[in-house]
Amino acid sequence: MDFRLFVEPQNGASFEDQLRAAQLAEQVGFDGFFRSDHFLAIGGMDGLPGPTDSWITLGAIALATSRLRLGTLVSSATFRHPSLAAIQVAQVDQMSGGRVELGLGTGWYEAEHTAYGFPFPAKRFGPFQEQLEIITGLWGTPLGSRFSYAGEHYRLEDAPALPKPVQERIPVIIGGSGATKTPQIAARFADEFNAFRASDEIIRERIARVQDAAAAAGREPGAITFSLAGTTAIGATEADVAQRAEAAGSTPERLRANGFAGTPSEVVDLLGRLGELGVTRAYFQVMRMQDLAHIEFIGSEVLPRLR
Repeated sequence: MDFRLFVEPQNGASFEDQLRAAQLAEQVGFDGFFRSDHFLAIGGMDGLPGPTDSWITLGAIALATSRLRLGTLVSSATFRHPSLAAIQVAQVDQMSGGRVELGLGTGWYEAEHTAYGFPFPAKRFGPFQEQLEIITGLWGTPLGSRFSYAGEHYRLEDAPALPKPVQERIPVIIGGSGATKTPQIAARFADEFNAFRASDEIIRERIARVQDAAAAAGREPGAITFSLAGTTAIGATEADVAQRAEAAGSTPERLRANGFAGTPSEVVDLLGRLGELGVTRAYFQVMRMQDLAHIEFIGSEVLPRLR
């Protein structure tokens, strides 16, 4: 199992906050740094000093780190034309030396679309699937060849399909809780399927749905990595856990049930059990990334016991 730091900058973080968190995560043993892709604060936060673009931010962090995998959990397909997304992500892959992964979703937060004027179509799975076809098609077109596409929502003619990523294939992360469409799209395009932590029964069901869809699409069951994200509040004492849960807008009880919370021993035991279910990657969602002591504590007291 590998372990990644997952942050929500739209709720209130500067670029410098994100850079410090990413560099510390690399120093203390995290395998990756992933951020959300939103432009409006969520959950009553003031969002100051304002949103930062995910791929501009990750490009800068790529130049200031050397080992971390970098990406989004997840970018919204409604924010960028797929050709632009393919160029942006391939460029950051070059800047990082081949450490980028693309998490892509349909988009769900209507308020930020209204606030900034992004289109928010009632039916988003059609454009989403075409985006995946175009992005992976542009990346996979041989050097010197051209890429064309004629769909219901997008049309490309003789695109040079440049720039090329460093990686032969940039991993694609798809997630969600849908019972039919999401597993089918994941079976076709995903290298990783991600969901937020839920009960063990629900996790088993989601993994089984994706594996069944992958088998129906002719893919090997082990071709798709299964990962979980969980809002995180870990501390040496119950007071530390409660303080960090409160900072995340939750309680220790809720996060123990639906996130990663408690003492290091509790979280190590939890992740061991999740590994037995087939989960091989965990995203620690730290809601207040300015709490650098939290990130350092996870790196020193949790990750070494999980290696």
